[in-house]
Amino acid sequence: MTFEQILIAPVLSEKTNALREQGKYVFKVDTAASKIEIKEAVRKLFNVKVVDCTVMNVDGKFKRVRGRPGKTSSWKKAIVRLAPGETIKVFEGV
Repeated sequence: MTFEQILIAPVLSEKTNALREQGKYVFKVDTAASKIEIKEAVRKLFNVKVVDCTVMNVDGKFKRVRGRPGKTSSWKKAIVRLAPGETIKVFEGV
């Protein structure tokens, strides 16, 4: 699995914006990726020093489309904490 396949997309919300001020960044990651692989992918792709990585599985939500019940896909979320003073420039808009 390549580094680009491990990190699927950043998670952007009000809550993740508040976490960014603490030096934490949130990503949607591949379900088969481990903490070590996620740390290495962030370090290589964004050229930053990763201190910690927290991973959690997010269950899909039950939805109703055109009267029929369904469920959204489950996914894996990673919260990556960077060393003090480190930032990911893509998130900062620079």
